[in-house]
Amino acid sequence: MLLATIGGSAIAFLDSTVVNVALPTLAEDLGAGVSGLQWVLNGYMLAIASLILLAGSLGDRYGRRRVFLIGVAWFAGASLLCALAQSIEQLIAARVFQGVGGALLTPGSLAIIEASFHPEDRGRAIGAWSGMGAIAAAAGPFLGGYLVDAVSWRMVFLINLPVAAVVTWAAIRHVPESKDDRSSPKLDLAGAASGAIGLGGITYALIAVGERGASPEVVGAGAFGALALVVFVMTERRSDHPMLPLEIFASRQFSWTNVVTFAVYAGLGTVFFLLLLQLQVSLGYSALRAGLAGLPVTVLMLVLSPRAGQLSQRIGPRVPLTAGPFIAAAGIALLVRVVPGASYIAAVLPAILVFGVGLSLTVAPLTTTVLAAADARHAGLASGVNNAVARGAQLLAVASIPVLAGLVGAGFEDPVLLTAGFRVAVITAAGLVATGGVVAWFTIESRPLARVGTQPPQHHAHCDLCAPPLRHPEAEVSV
Repeated sequence: MLLATIGGSAIAFLDSTVVNVALPTLAEDLGAGVSGLQWVLNGYMLAIASLILLAGSLGDRYGRRRVFLIGVAWFAGASLLCALAQSIEQLIAARVFQGVGGALLTPGSLAIIEASFHPEDRGRAIGAWSGMGAIAAAAGPFLGGYLVDAVSWRMVFLINLPVAAVVTWAAIRHVPESKDDRSSPKLDLAGAASGAIGLGGITYALIAVGERGASPEVVGAGAFGALALVVFVMTERRSDHPMLPLEIFASRQFSWTNVVTFAVYAGLGTVFFLLLLQLQVSLGYSALRAGLAGLPVTVLMLVLSPRAGQLSQRIGPRVPLTAGPFIAAAGIALLVRVVPGASYIAAVLPAILVFGVGLSLTVAPLTTTVLAAADARHAGLASGVNNAVARGAQLLAVASIPVLAGLVGAGFEDPVLLTAGFRVAVITAAGLVATGGVVAWFTIESRPLARVGTQPPQHHAHCDLCAPPLRHPEAEVSV
């Protein structure tokens, strides 16, 4: 079950970062400009952020394994289209299509774990899921760099096909079906459309303002996007079958954990986007060497993430979610020393190590906390909300922070301009991540996660032998 769920979500996480290291090669091969490169990343994240809530509710209603398998197949087909793209426009369209598959499989993978594992084992399982997913995201630049240098940037997408085949086999053979029988059979298409239009309009405005300024077209797109998001909230409030029931935010723990998620992932999105460009354009690294530069983050995530998930379940999430972002922010701030002529050992490695420790302490506790704060029957929805917040944060950060840092026009091609903008961007990113730590300290509960958002069962049936319950009241299926 873990092979299927981790493998499925890993390819979605991987493709959110693996493309970053290929951006300079993509720009040369397909003739892409700055906005084109931003849309290669943002088209994917826009589709995930817009549709992941709908996908989570689809899994709760029609079967989490069923929707997960559809998402894996969709993602594999879209990856093939990405590899076959002959222009930047075709690649962007294929990336949007790929994001739809990512939206379908990501919340389902976590909801399967939440619904299928006994509560005593759930923390470790979620820690493994979130840790391995973050490892995939962190390993993306290394894998992408190798594939770009050794074969072609097209292999960055083709590598998803064999992984999807293994995931499909494991899911069909080992994953039980689960769903929320109380869910409405109706789909909230109005909510999904208004949410997608809102995020799309704002993203377009943020990217276009760097090249076109505050033209009527850009201002109009931004205003229309903001209006669409207002319509989205009103639609969800009035609908009798909303894809985002607003009562889920009645949990203070759930709401504030998502605020922390937004701040942290906005900073992470900025770092993953710009660091690889800085290493290749300003420091002259090859794609493979730039990918290898971040390998210590992958190792640290592999070792520390499962333990961080267990720690937050034992002592409560406040300390990990405060210390982790502060340590990660310190590592990001150290990246200001990554300038032309700087050595890897003296400038890059110390920042990467500190950043990796902080990231390892943050990711698993964030995921575990947000799920523990929601009712078990809303597992898919809670996962979808948290993933939408994370992808939306990255989407808006990649669209806006480069513009705020002056990285427009030829800014990604000139080492001097890129370095100046990079330093502004990483300080901004460090401030965002540190803000997440501050919010966590003042808002996140310090009780152990086993008691957060749950009530002790009044009755539960079990066999007379010393064995786990046959059915736990908080889950459709217990293993």
